[in-house]
Amino acid sequence: MAFHNEKVKEEIHHLASEFVSRESNRDALITVTHTMISDDAKYATILFTTLPDSKEDAVLDFLKRKRKEFKQHVMKHSKIGRVPFFDFAIDKGQKQANEIYSIQ
Repeated sequence: MAFHNEKVKEEIHHLASEFVSRESNRDALITVTHTMISDDAKYATILFTTLPDSKEDAVLDFLKRKRKEFKQHVMKHSKIGRVPFFDFAIDKGQKQANEIYSIQ
C-alpha cells in the first residue's frame, strides 16, 4: 500500500505543477514543493511556495478556489482510481529553509 500511495503522490505532484503553471496569471512564481497524502488516500495536501512572499495569501486563496477544477484535471489526466479531496497549503518548512540559506 505504501508503494501505491507513493506513486499516487508523485502523479498528483506532477499534475499539480502542470495545473498551477497553466492556471496562474503569472503575477507570482508558484512552485509546488511537496504532496502529502493520507494513509487511506482520501485526502491530499499540496504544499507550495511563492515569489514574492507578499503574494502567498492571494495565491493560497486562488488555489483553494480552484480545488474543484484541479480535481477534474486529475480525474481527466490520471488513472488514479479514487481521487482524493485536495487542499493547498503554504510550505512553511521550505520557506524557513530558504531563510536559513539566505543568511549564510
